[in-house]
This record gives sequence, structure tokens and C-alpha cells, in this order.
Amino acid sequence: MNARGLTLAAHTAYDAGADRTMRFNKLDLNLLVALDVLLAEASIARAAERLHMSASATSNALARLREHLDDELLVQVGRKMELTPRAELLRDAVRDVLTRVETTIAAQPEFVPARSDREFRLFVSDYSQATLLPHVAALAWRQSPTIRFSFLPHVENPQRSLERGEVDLMVMPEDFCSPHHPTEVVLNETFQCVLWEENPLAQRALSFEDYVAASHVIMQPPGTLAPAFERWFLERYGISRKVGITTYSFAAAAHLVVGTDRIATIHRRLAVQLKKMLPIVLLDPPVPFSNMHQAIQWHKYRSTDPGIVWLRRVFHDAARLMDGVHA
Repeated sequence: MNARGLTLAAHTAYDAGADRTMRFNKLDLNLLVALDVLLAEASIARAAERLHMSASATSNALARLREHLDDELLVQVGRKMELTPRAELLRDAVRDVLTRVETTIAAQPEFVPARSDREFRLFVSDYSQATLLPHVAALAWRQSPTIRFSFLPHVENPQRSLERGEVDLMVMPEDFCSPHHPTEVVLNETFQCVLWEENPLAQRALSFEDYVAASHVIMQPPGTLAPAFERWFLERYGISRKVGITTYSFAAAAHLVVGTDRIATIHRRLAVQLKKMLPIVLLDPPVPFSNMHQAIQWHKYRSTDPGIVWLRRVFHDAARLMDGVHA
């Protein structure tokens, strides 16, 4: 049984009102599952749906939790419910406990890809989906066509989703990984400037003055105030680039320079790939950029999960295959 199945089993047992309940310090431990979902959803109706319980049973669970913890936990503010300060403190602690229990009980002694239909949930950028992930998918398919993947876009705070056990793996630059969980770098990446082939600047090497004076297409992750590169550029050179277009996709940035005199600065592997299908020119940046170290990260409680161990190995093999193909 996997972690999601374990949680569902606990939900079902609670909804059935099982006579035999486990208690710790007089608390029905089944209520921890209800507490976890209630604090995550801040809504009785949505929590009831996730718990496969009726709204009245979920409301009753909340009442019992309030009585045991001597705190309202959720309070009505206008049309929505908000967590009390005590509930805010409990939210991550309760999720941490349940994640540890789920991963420990659900862990299998071995992982045989050919006999598995497990679904892996991963946070990835469009850069990763266009470059590394096709190789990951192909290698995994060779070992098991029944293994499934769900590639999800990065959210504003992906570390929280990792902490809550909602994703199996995050694929992101090492600098943005959580310091509290294991990380492995799978590839190093440099950057290229992308210009429309009819852009006058495309006919010669870019100077710093050309770069600063040009209009730029930049990628800004959803939910962020400013891209990290923009902050770095301002801090290092004391000036800001002229932003003509902001997009949430690295791949789209290259498409958006076509027909304009704008410049996009994107990852080299992605730029090389897009050059095969777009009328663009790739030029070296006129400023030194630090390499991007693309990493994978997983929850510390899942370091010995045989499925995660297998998937990490696939990622490293895929990175080597990808560079062999590009070479």
C-alpha cells in the first residue's frame, strides 16, 4: 500500500466510526488525519470531500479536535475560514508526523519497475520538460511501461508541497532547493542570448552596451515579484534591463523574440533545441553568468524509498544520455 492508500484507509476507518480506536494522550489518532486535511483546506466542505466523509462527520471531528486542543483551530472571517495562531503552528508539525508514518509503513523492501504501476509526482519547469524529462520518460518506459508520471508546474512555495509529501521529487536549480532535504545535482547548464536572425545585433558579437540598451524578453515564475536574474543583474551592475515582454515559460521567450529586435537569455540546451525550429541566432552573453546547477530533491523521510532511489538513478542516466545526444 502506498502513502496515499494508507491515508485513504485511515479516512475510511474514521468515517466508518470504528469501535476500536488508537489513542495517544486521550486523543483518537484517527483525528490527526482529519486535523491535517482541515488545516490544509481551511474549509469543512473541501476537507470532507478529501476525507471521503460527510460534512457533518467532518464538522464533528473539528468539534472534538477543538475540545481536545482547547483552541478554535478554524475561525470564520467573512466568507472564509482562517487558521488560528495555534493551528498555524500545528499545521506543519502534524503533516510532518503523518508523512513519516506514511513513508515508513508504505515503503516496500524492493522496487521492481516491471511489476509497478506507481505514479510519481514531480515539480518541473518547462525547461526540464523540454530537455531532460523526455529522456527520463524514455528510460523509465524501457524498464516499465506501466509506471506513470505527473509533471506539475512549480508553485510559489514548492518546498511546502515537498514537506507535506504532495510531490515525490522537485527538479529545480540547486540554489532554490530546501536546505532541510537531500539534494543531488544532475546537470550543469550555461546560458545563451537568443535573437531573431534579422535583428541587426544578430550579425556580430554582443557588447555590454548592446545588451543593456536592448529590450528583453524575460521569464518570471508565477507568484514571484521579480526573477532572480533581474535582482542579480541590478545588484551587480547597478542598472536594470529594459523588459519588453514578461512570460512564464523559458521556451516561449525564444519564440517571442522572432520578428522583433528583443533579446532573450535562456539555457543553452533549450536554446540549441529551439534553434532547429525557429529563425533565431544564438550569441554568447556579454556578461559572465554563473552556471545553473539543476538538481533533484526529495523528502528526507523518503531517502530509502526504493522507488525514489530508482527514479534518482534514472535521472542521472537520462542526463548523461541527453548530453550524449547533444554532443
